Amino acid sequence: MAATLTRERFAGPEWVFERKLDGIRLIAFKDGTDVRLYSRNQLPLNASYPGVVEAVAALPLHEVVLDGEALGVWRAQGQVGYHVFDLLWLEGRDLRALPLDARHAELSALPLAAPLFHVPRLEEPEPWQRACREGWEGVIAKRRDSPYESRRSRSWLKMKCEAGQELVVGGFSEPQGKRVGIGALLVGYFEDEDFVFAGKVGTGLDTRLALTLRERLDALELPAPPFTRGHALPRLGIHWVRPELVVQVGFMEWTGHDKLRHPRLIGVREDKRAREVRRERA
Repeated sequence: MAATLTRERFAGPEWVFERKLDGIRLIAFKDGTDVRLYSRNQLPLNASYPGVVEAVAALPLHEVVLDGEALGVWRAQGQVGYHVFDLLWLEGRDLRALPLDARHAELSALPLAAPLFHVPRLEEPEPWQRACREGWEGVIAKRRDSPYESRRSRSWLKMKCEAGQELVVGGFSEPQGKRVGIGALLVGYFEDEDFVFAGKVGTGLDTRLALTLRERLDALELPAPPFTRGHALPRLGIHWVRPELVVQVGFMEWTGHDKLRHPRLIGVREDKRAREVRRERA
């Protein structure tokens, strides 16, 4: 189940709010001693999160399916925390048709211990104000009576403090001055069969990331631009690449020419396929 972006700011007794986590979405399946972690694209991730696998395996349950995010803010003993916000299956019972509050009550009763965490509900009357004040990405509003839907739903709404979304790298410029590896990334998104140019992202590239990205992008090089639409596409000194690498970008807003204003690179997304990246519209 995925949340829909909204510009609205509201509250009410039919809604609950949670912090929007900027991690990697994980569904965790436990069937006896067998534990499997999958990304939102059904990619197997057991090898990426061995501490989470071990902790889910240790739960005193035979069958359970959890939904949450892996987040690197908890790194005791080198582990990543798995922050759980929904419960889909429990001991032979499919809970997806139950209202959110009923699923949450059963989830709250599970004995989760680090590196497994319950995602708490926010009690403030206007939780998005706290989110922006404390530098969070935003909040998620969820209808108390909503079942779990395996799609993007308006029963879950995301309120962001900063605009941001996944984009796909289609090229990069050479570094200038003291920079190394990459000057800026040229990014875009897919719209029908078009790959649309959305602008250049140079902020947020530290030396280590720039060198790592250069090595990956050199292996994807193309002789011509992959972009099929977009305003003011630069062409001099640009290395074009196959649009396969997905990155997370934060920015202020979209300009009148459909470009990113003041973009910054947040990180690489390994959990989403490039062809699924669309421009998010509130």
